[in-house]
Amino acid sequence: MRIVVLDGYAMNPGDLDWLPLQQLGECTIYDRTPPGEVVARAKEAEIVLTNKTVLDRGVIAQLPKLRYIGVLATGVNVVDLVAARERKIAVTNAPGYSTPAVAQMVFALLLELTSQAGRHGQLVREGRWSASADFCFWERPLAELAGRTLGLVGFGQIGRQVARIARVFDMRVLVHTAHPEKYAGDPAAAEVAFVGLDSLFTESDVVSLHCPLTPATDKLVDARRLAMMRPGALLINTGRGPLIDEPALAAALASGHLGGAGLDVLSVEPPPADHPLLQAPRCLITPHIAWAARAARERLLQIVVANLQGFLSGKPHNVVN
Repeated sequence: MRIVVLDGYAMNPGDLDWLPLQQLGECTIYDRTPPGEVVARAKEAEIVLTNKTVLDRGVIAQLPKLRYIGVLATGVNVVDLVAARERKIAVTNAPGYSTPAVAQMVFALLLELTSQAGRHGQLVREGRWSASADFCFWERPLAELAGRTLGLVGFGQIGRQVARIARVFDMRVLVHTAHPEKYAGDPAAAEVAFVGLDSLFTESDVVSLHCPLTPATDKLVDARRLAMMRPGALLINTGRGPLIDEPALAAALASGHLGGAGLDVLSVEPPPADHPLLQAPRCLITPHIAWAARAARERLLQIVVANLQGFLSGKPHNVVN
């Protein structure tokens, strides 16, 4: 069984052990694969694993031995699921591995926007405290989370974990999801209020995005919805970059309408040097690292191996097509 990993570097830059995967077959691991080399590298493989390397219809058609595609992530938009299904190629993903890490990052971004520990720590290093006339100083207004309203767009595993943490901060939590009825009896749902999308944007002090990227959610946060948000409200995105109309967000920040944005994802990654949000005021951007804690990547590798073991034993799970 020939296994090819097209882009293993992000998941395992060298601190994890590939041995559990290598024990399942003849395994070739590439750190990265340019689009023009995908077919050449994978044409003899029955098993292909990919994180962000695209396997579209044209590529899949040129891989005659392919039986299985394992996505080294939860989102599967890099694979043409219809083309794979037509070929009876199983496609699996890795759900749930990053829930604690991503929820933690939501609050890392939110706390930096409100308490600004990192910003003021840097000012201390620059000598601002030493030069202060008072025992304390702050550059920008500081804010408490207690009593504020957090709006969650999406209520999957990460959204529910974020809701639980928000309640510890004594925040009120609003949720928009397509099927709130399926959370009946879920303890995490007992302390939130399910509302329509427009109500969520108008009533929240903080909006955090946790929905999948689909044609219906592409640019979900557009100029209209940004204008609906409360003056000074905050926007957090650890989901997918294209959920936000980025030029519209840059304009909302520049105008002063929004109090700030904390983003771990952008529509193009890495972003071009002239990306409109890189110089936007009160915009904190991290380089898509919410998922990347070592413990999360260890869980990811375990799920990827278990998915492949299940497929090879005739009992596949986490199949998405």
